[in-house]
Amino acid sequence: MNTVSKTLQRLSESATLAMSRRSRELAEEGIDVISLSLGEPDFNTPDFIKEAAKKAIDDNFTKYPPVNGYLSLREAICKKLLRDNNLQYSANQIVVSTGAKQSIANTVMALLSEGDECILPTPYWVSYEEIVKITGATPVRINTEIDSDFKLTPAQLASAITDKTRLLIYSSPCNPTGSAYSKEELEALADVLKKHPNILVISDEIYELINFEGSNFSLAAIDGMHDRTITINGVSKGFAMTGWRIGYLAAPQWIANACSKMQGQITSAPCGIAQKAAEEAVLADPSVVSYMKDAFKERRNMVVERLKNIPGLVVNMPKGAFYVFPDVSALFGKSHGDYTINTADDLCEYLLMDAHVALVTGAAFGADKYIRISYAASVEILTEALNRIEKAINKLN
Repeated sequence: MNTVSKTLQRLSESATLAMSRRSRELAEEGIDVISLSLGEPDFNTPDFIKEAAKKAIDDNFTKYPPVNGYLSLREAICKKLLRDNNLQYSANQIVVSTGAKQSIANTVMALLSEGDECILPTPYWVSYEEIVKITGATPVRINTEIDSDFKLTPAQLASAITDKTRLLIYSSPCNPTGSAYSKEELEALADVLKKHPNILVISDEIYELINFEGSNFSLAAIDGMHDRTITINGVSKGFAMTGWRIGYLAAPQWIANACSKMQGQITSAPCGIAQKAAEEAVLADPSVVSYMKDAFKERRNMVVERLKNIPGLVVNMPKGAFYVFPDVSALFGKSHGDYTINTADDLCEYLLMDAHVALVTGAAFGADKYIRISYAASVEILTEALNRIEKAINKLN
């Protein structure tokens, strides 16, 4: 009987990976597709990190590492968290995983059970809700909009909390919106959470080094939140190391133990060579990769300015990451040829087939009147993509 599990039936395919696949398929047919669908820096991994990996091979870091990661890397992460985030952890409170996605999955699966509720401010990263579904827990969406910079308010948080609420998951800077919470905004949310001591928080800070407003602030640094917060980070975005697959979490000891136990039965430790490369990355002063952030900021400014001049798009100014998340609902009801735009999904399909530009529908992020545009590409590629988008949208009437 060809029947998959009920768990798998609950899950949706990753929309970002699905669009990336469709882009490749069209390219294989000879169509010149520009893909702005994946969140992947277009920079190469810095040479000093590559050299650390080469040395790791020569030094024979080719055996099974400890499940939670090499001690030297976990100690390096502790130094980084203290230096950059004012967070004090011991090495045993760190779990190194195969990317930040696994760190999040480990945590969610270790903490949530059927009957629990998990609060997800929308727009959220595509996998949050799907990972929650794996556990049988209930995702509780809180909608935020562009006019509030896509930020959760204390009143919204308070109104969503029930006696079943177990977890809150958010990212800052945010994928897909680029919004970043200030210290004051996080303190206001923490004031609500302190009234509910049984609620834990996953703070996804993977875009920490791509914050155009200055340094990132960590929720766990707020008095009373350290022992209730699981901080997620990694080297993929800030160091252009997506393919190295190294993420990590910092958590209270009992949660770190639970996540290590979970990981030990699913994947065990991530690649030892990649771990040694990551160790070099997290020990480095963040300024060594500031050139990437500067380039992303330049691209952001260009993309936002262009999008503002395309009729039917409403855009804000993202504070970090490398995404713009415009409201496209003014285009709903418009058409061209065989295409009628009734949803953001329709618009993405139209732009893929007419303009040959791959984007991701906001519905994948829990916000169905938006689309996500990644500007992790060169200015030349972005300029061509925006020209195509503008031409295609101007055809709609």
